[in-house]
Amino acid sequence: MAKQLKTNAMRFLDKNKIGYEVFMYPHGKEAVEGNAVAELMGQNPAQVFKTLVARGKSGEYYVFDIPVNRELDLKKAAKSVGEKNIEMTHVKDLVKICGYARGNVSPLGMKSNFKTVFDKTALDFDYIYISAGKIGYQIKTNPKELIEIIKAENNEITA
Repeated sequence: MAKQLKTNAMRFLDKNKIGYEVFMYPHGKEAVEGNAVAELMGQNPAQVFKTLVARGKSGEYYVFDIPVNRELDLKKAAKSVGEKNIEMTHVKDLVKICGYARGNVSPLGMKSNFKTVFDKTALDFDYIYISAGKIGYQIKTNPKELIEIIKAENNEITA
C-alpha cells in the first residue's frame, strides 16, 4: 500500500481539527499557473486561491491569498496591513522566507507566522481551494474556519 502524502499544510489542519479534502491535478516538475490549476481541477477560478508573499516598507513580510483569476492590488494590500507600500517577494527568496518554493506556497505550515490577509471574496463560498504545499496538490476547506484558525484577516485586496 502506498504511503499517503502529508504536507505541513495538511498536518496543520489535522492538528487543529479542521476538515479538508485533498485534490490532485496533473503537472510536470514546474509550477502550474493558477488559472490552469483551476481548469485542470474543473473548478471555478474564483474559488481557487493563490498565496503571495510580500514585504512592507517596514521590512515585515505578509501573506496574501487571492483568487487565481485576480491580481493583488499592492496599494489595497499595503493598507490592509498598515504599511505605506509593499513589494512582492522575489521567487528566489521564497524558500528562505516561508519554506515553500514557487508553486508550492500555502498559507499553512510556513517557517514563520506572518500576518495573513485573504481577499474578501473568500467568504462568498462554502469552500475554497488553497495549495497543499506541494505542486499538484490542493486542499479544499471552509474559508471561515481557515481564516479563523490562522488568525488571518479578510479584506478587499484585489484590483
